[in-house]
Amino acid sequence: MEPNVFPQPVLEDYALLDSGGGEKLERFGPVVLRRPDPQALWSPRDPEAWDGAHLRFVRESDRGGRWEPGRGAPPEARGRDPRWIWRHGTLRLEVRPTAFKHVGVFPEQASNWELVRELSSRWAEPRLLNLFGYTGAASLVAVQSGYRVTHVDASKASLSWAVDNLAASGQPRDAMRLICEDALAFARREVRRGSRYEVVLLDPPHYGRGPRGETWRFEEGMAPLIEAVEALCAERACVVV
Repeated sequence: MEPNVFPQPVLEDYALLDSGGGEKLERFGPVVLRRPDPQALWSPRDPEAWDGAHLRFVRESDRGGRWEPGRGAPPEARGRDPRWIWRHGTLRLEVRPTAFKHVGVFPEQASNWELVRELSSRWAEPRLLNLFGYTGAASLVAVQSGYRVTHVDASKASLSWAVDNLAASGQPRDAMRLICEDALAFARREVRRGSRYEVVLLDPPHYGRGPRGETWRFEEGMAPLIEAVEALCAERACVVV
């Protein structure tokens, strides 16, 4: 396994406008968001720009918070359930600000999406396994690039969101195989079945819960998961972490 660093592609519908003071200011399509980022330890570059945020995340406890609309917020950023479509090339994803400050899209993963596209030409009918698939951005890129995709996530809500993203991107419900399962349990079961994949995607959280109460902790689960993934890799396979 050889680590690589990839340049970030241009995202026409996203911009990091500023960061600092434990927050970041971002534009997703027409909406400017202000939300926490504990790694932004420096001072903001343009403090006045932050007052123009359309939605601001207000933390209420260590378990989450709420979003408050600002003056001039567009209609899609208001109400009890704000959501809108974010675009990248042929990709269409629903942005939904959640009580955990996430919005369903991680633009920093775009370099991995481009890598998935580039790798597809290596095989005639490539199979891709996306563990911790979340709302399906990488899986959708893979579907559009000709992969047979197995998308795994332990959250039914995330899988439902992925189905909505399929529809938003003009793909049928059965364009990918959707599995609600603990990532490690599924990978081990696939090993027993003798399954093989040309590309495996891993973007694990530090902590998570499986659909049957399984507990995922990165420091405990990552090593056995890598072992299982290694057994799932076909000849000349690629693992993207």
